[in-house]
Parts: sequence; C-alpha cells; structure tokens
Amino acid sequence: MNLYQVLFELIDMRSFSNLWYWIMLAVMWSSASHWVLGVPFDLISRARRQGGALQDDLEVLVRINTARMLDIAQTAGVWLVAFLGFILTTLLVLAVYYKIEFAQAVLFLLVPMIIVSLLSLRTSRLIKAGEHQGDALHRRLIRHRIATQAIGVLSIFVTSMFGMYVNLYTGALG
Repeated sequence: MNLYQVLFELIDMRSFSNLWYWIMLAVMWSSASHWVLGVPFDLISRARRQGGALQDDLEVLVRINTARMLDIAQTAGVWLVAFLGFILTTLLVLAVYYKIEFAQAVLFLLVPMIIVSLLSLRTSRLIKAGEHQGDALHRRLIRHRIATQAIGVLSIFVTSMFGMYVNLYTGALG
C-alpha cells in the first residue's frame, strides 16, 4: 500500500461519513459558543458575579476586541465581502451543480459561521454605541452567546439531517 492510499483512507473525502468532520463541527460550535466576541464565557460569568477587577478586565477585553472587529470591517470590509462572495459562489456551484460532497460539507460549516460573524459585527456596533459597561454589557454578551448557540444547534441539526440523507443515498460503499 502506498502513501497516497493510506492518506486517502485516513482522510476520507466523503465528508459526511467521516468521523473527523463531525468532531470538527462539534469543536467549531463549542469554541464559537465559548468565545463571545473573543472573550471567554467564564470571564463573563465571573465578572457578572464578582465585579471589581474582573469587570474591568471584561470591559477592557470587550473594548479591544470590538474596536478591532469594527476596524477590520471598516478598512477591509469590501474586500472581505468580495472574497467571501467568490468563495461562496464557487462552493455553491460545486455543491449544487456538480454535487461534490466535500463542497457541500464546507458550505454547512462556512455559511452558519458567516451568520455568526455578522451577528458579532452587529453586537460590536451595539456595544460601541453605548452598551459597553455593567449590566448592559453582560446582557448584550449573554444574548449574543444564546443567539450563537441557537444558530449552532440549528446548524448541527440541518447538517446531520443532510449528512444522513447523503449517507443513505450514497450507500455504505460509495
């Protein structure tokens, strides 16, 4: 058996039947849910309960991350939208017209994360507009986390349904 065969057996290109794809999906949503605008959720919880220096740390981290996110959107937003439009169009053509399973799987990862990124940008704008300290900041960050979790649950459900359909349609042996 040569190296090429070993690699393709280890990295199965049939994404929806590959355990690594499902592990990556779970890790991706777990990380997206834990890191709220780049701030770990345990810091948000502890700052909400204890206040003081933890609250100051939270506000500084949120201020840094929201300013960074808004600056990137301001300076490179048009280029990012153009690049994402190209990538999404290419993936859609490969996934829908050519029925390439790998492109379908990447779309099921990418599209919900784009929605979460847009939600993060909106939340950053709201925080900069006035919800940048105290209870208002806590509420905004928790709402953002709940929305991210809801998008994640819906995404995992839709991905698993489509993955089961593809696996049943394709069959066990391809």
